[in-house]
Amino acid sequence: MWTKLIWVLCFGVLLFSPRSLAIAADADYAINPGDILQITVWKEDGLDKETLVLPDGTISFPLIGSLTARGKTVAALQQEIKTKLATDIPDAAVTVVVKMANGNVVDVIGQVNKPGEINTGHRVTVMQALSMAGGVTPYAATGKIKILRRDSSGAETAIKVPYDDLMKGESLDKDVVLSPGDVVVVPEASLL
Repeated sequence: MWTKLIWVLCFGVLLFSPRSLAIAADADYAINPGDILQITVWKEDGLDKETLVLPDGTISFPLIGSLTARGKTVAALQQEIKTKLATDIPDAAVTVVVKMANGNVVDVIGQVNKPGEINTGHRVTVMQALSMAGGVTPYAATGKIKILRRDSSGAETAIKVPYDDLMKGESLDKDVVLSPGDVVVVPEASLL
């Protein structure tokens, strides 16, 4: 009895890490390259697979081959796999779980206490990312903070962050939710 209970608790802890629970709670989370997915087809032992989303956004799955996962929600990917398996396995019960959200990465550079890459594991705003980077240094030009974002066509845009207003509790709608691959730039204040 006790060994069975311990096994269930350990398995549950491994399967439902805090990062995977956060993703499960975010139903519209878009899958990113670098994420690790657990895909299971009920009663089909050969179709229980942990897979990495490749840099091009694809995964491979038995009986289907390669399919695009990037940008899809877990529910959309589940439905697509179920549809593609329908000829071989009618009424397949497919489950997709984001086991590790390794693809949800943003960079914070410049005048912050801990610059570098941040694997957020969930959606964060620019202010949350700055907090995760240890906050801005006294030498930061807080009026010139920007988010650099590259869209799917490769075009890059700069989004101005009204940091001082946000710190006062104003312009809260400007606390932008970051997308994977965004770069938050905190320039150095000019001494002149």
